[in-house]
Amino acid sequence: MKQTALRKLLKDVGEKYFMPGKPLAKLYPLYDAADTFFFTPDARTSGTTHVRDCVDFKRMMIFVVYALIPCLLMGLYNVGFQANRLIEAGAKAPLDWHGSILNSLSHAIPVYDSSSIFGCFVYGFVYWLPVYVVTMVVGLFWEILFAGIYKEEVNEGFFVTGFLFPLICPATVPLWQVALAISFGVVIGKEIFGGTGRNFLNPALVARAFLFFAYAGQISGDKVWTAVDGFSKATPLSCAAGGAEALASAGYTIRDCFVGVIPGAVGETSTVACLIGMVFLLIVGIASWRVMASMFVGGMGLAALLTLCGPDAVAARPALALGPQWHFVMGGFAFGMVFMATDPVTSAATKIGQYVYGLLVGALVIVVRVFNPAYPEGVMLVILFGNCVAPLIDYCVVQANIRRRMKRLETR
Repeated sequence: MKQTALRKLLKDVGEKYFMPGKPLAKLYPLYDAADTFFFTPDARTSGTTHVRDCVDFKRMMIFVVYALIPCLLMGLYNVGFQANRLIEAGAKAPLDWHGSILNSLSHAIPVYDSSSIFGCFVYGFVYWLPVYVVTMVVGLFWEILFAGIYKEEVNEGFFVTGFLFPLICPATVPLWQVALAISFGVVIGKEIFGGTGRNFLNPALVARAFLFFAYAGQISGDKVWTAVDGFSKATPLSCAAGGAEALASAGYTIRDCFVGVIPGAVGETSTVACLIGMVFLLIVGIASWRVMASMFVGGMGLAALLTLCGPDAVAARPALALGPQWHFVMGGFAFGMVFMATDPVTSAATKIGQYVYGLLVGALVIVVRVFNPAYPEGVMLVILFGNCVAPLIDYCVVQANIRRRMKRLETR
């Protein structure tokens, strides 16, 4: 195979300094991470006992990142759009270092103009980029450290986690909290179980759950969702406990929620962006359509059934009357259905188990939203609960198959 000059240089450096017995042998995982990131591995599957195709682990991870790009682009625009609408209405512009950068850019780019698509995008990018950089630097530090401890290669799994986590956080999340959360998610959620492929919880969701429980006052509420100093605005889910009338009085429409021009986590607001990513993942065959379809049926089916409750029940809990169309476009349901619940490591592995897993997650999300108004968004914790029971679901499915086959043998 013909090598490029850069590949040859990197290989020569590795053989001289990073291989066993060389001066920097302990840093071999760092060298291997760089080599794997920039180039396709030299190793190839051979022999007649292997099933081979063109999709390796690296390409699988990069496909997921590609599918997340619509959510990222829409999220960046929405952060700026929400902030600029408030600034135009008289709210204060950002006063921290984000504001300093935006003020500098405003001389060349209309960053404080809600009608400027590019300006809104730049506004959101200024907030999102530091969160992404801190996530990647801190997360990769732990990945490389544990790769050295386990004497294993640094794989590409974290690049998806590092892309997902900044998308499920508010744009205003403090960077020191980002560092703590991703450390908890990588170390406690994955590495202590042996690393990528051995974790039973989604590391990005573990990191987000850490923030929710450790810093509830700063990661939830109304003030964290808009990148404007001191301004608070409730998300659609916060208004959902009051039913459709509360959503309408707050100015929310199904169209706005579907497109994603509402307050919320950076990458979760746009249902249409999630659906674009879903189509891509299904075309390349990465995500499980069984999990997506069953989660949709479980959640929307239960939401439709709850609308049949009597007037007394609806008067006590107006959220019962919200139709499935509202639940699908609010919060992180679509994002969780496409990118979180379908994680092949932490979801159910058997075909029947994937149906059960998806139905369980979808139905429980609606239960939490409707019957626990103190915590209206149930997607994060419900998927983590689903991760915990997924091995049990697979075990029951496998045991049922064994019993069925044993009965078939006994009748012969």
